[in-house]
Amino acid sequence: MVKAVVTGAGGRMGGRIISLISAMDDIKVVGAIEVAGHPIVGRDVGQGLGLGKTGALVCDKLADCIDLADVVIDFTNHEASLNYLKIAGERKRAIIIGSTGFTADEMKKVRELANHTRCVLSPNMSVGVNVMLKVLEYCAGILGDDYDVEIVEAHHHLKKDAPSGTAMKMAQVIADKLERDLDKVGVYARKGLIGERTKKEIGIQTVRAGDIVGEHTVIFGGIGERLEFTHRAQSRDNFAKGAIRAAQWIVNQKNGLYDMQDVLGLRDNK
Repeated sequence: MVKAVVTGAGGRMGGRIISLISAMDDIKVVGAIEVAGHPIVGRDVGQGLGLGKTGALVCDKLADCIDLADVVIDFTNHEASLNYLKIAGERKRAIIIGSTGFTADEMKKVRELANHTRCVLSPNMSVGVNVMLKVLEYCAGILGDDYDVEIVEAHHHLKKDAPSGTAMKMAQVIADKLERDLDKVGVYARKGLIGERTKKEIGIQTVRAGDIVGEHTVIFGGIGERLEFTHRAQSRDNFAKGAIRAAQWIVNQKNGLYDMQDVLGLRDNK
């Protein structure tokens, strides 16, 4: 039985993760975290989310309940996630991080902190998205520089970061395979007389509207043909299920930083 603490318990993702775990037999929520002052703090997490009594209380500090758990599942924000990762390392607990928007300096800190615990960090926990990442890498290797690469992502109007972490991950996977520096070839907006598209650039465009859960389309545009790969998320359950799968996997791993490619066995053995 894997024992988990879920952060952001009152949020959309945290609530779905807790709800899904409540129906499972091989993983259990033993604690939950919300910010101080939130109405569910101090209550049984099940009662706070309408799931009935579970025996797991909602705290406002991870340090107060992390010792009960094997793993922390965190979908909050990049700043809070760094703090939770630090605490997890100090208490020798595994952690799953689905937050996005990490800066380059923050990612350097993540890699340092992950040396002291077991961490899965992925901008998208969906199994389908991670299979798509593998397909994109494969296709980029075959198509090479003869096909232009464009990525279009769409999310709900409440999303704060842009482009999405998933779009950036897709761009990075393709750039790496094509041996390009994404910092130099990424193009995030076009307007006016911009001239011809350069051969190496990778376009990454953003849409924010309504309640779109998440949609990503990658275009490989050639002369006379194009390939399009699209992933559409109809609900957040795909991300929640992936996070739970990662939590069950990570508890048996060695210290280090992993992602969903590792969890799903998609990483090339080199």
